[in-house]
Order: sequence, then structure tokens, then C-alpha cells
Amino acid sequence: MPAARKPTARRKAAVPQPEKCKPCNGTGEVSRTVHVGRKRRPAGQQTGICLACLGSGEATTD
Repeated sequence: MPAARKPTARRKAAVPQPEKCKPCNGTGEVSRTVHVGRKRRPAGQQTGICLACLGSGEATTD
């Protein structure tokens, strides 16, 4: 009498990952240089929300 076989496991379909936003590289934040003074010399970096993806890090499909 042959041994009973176990049923094969079914694999889940691969869910496609959304593309990363190009301006922020998927982080949702972008850095801008802050300029001060009359000669507009750079003083540092300021981080803000990415306006292309609104902070989600995913590229829009439009």
C-alpha cells in the first residue's frame, strides 16, 4: 500500500510593490538649502514634506 502524499503548498501571488517617488527617493522628505543675509549665503539644510508624493514615498500613477 503506497504512502499518502501531502498536498503541495500553494504560493501566494507576488504583490507588485509601488514605485518610489523620484524627488525624495521614497523617504517622503526633501532637504532644501537655507540662505541667509544680503549676500544669500547658505546657512544649512531644512527638511520638509515632499510635494510630489505628499510624504507617502510612493510615485503617483498620473
